[in-house]
Amino acid sequence: MCTNIVYEWLKTLQLPQYAESFVDNGYDDLEVCKQIGDPDLDAIGVAVPQHRRRIHEAVRRLREADERAAGLYFTLEPPP
Repeated sequence: MCTNIVYEWLKTLQLPQYAESFVDNGYDDLEVCKQIGDPDLDAIGVAVPQHRRRIHEAVRRLREADERAAGLYFTLEPPP
């Protein structure tokens, strides 16, 4: 079984059974997972409506986290 960030993400959603299929279909990174839609879930094999809703909600949260972080930046300059 794969042990990567997508597996850990799916595990927190209580859907680790899809991890191998996610990776096999190219969803091996959360950045890529943020683009998941219904056709992708069909290809991955997520047929259970409740599982699909759970994944869609988690993808929405990932996108929102990105939007909140977009205003943050870091500098490499030492403090004064």
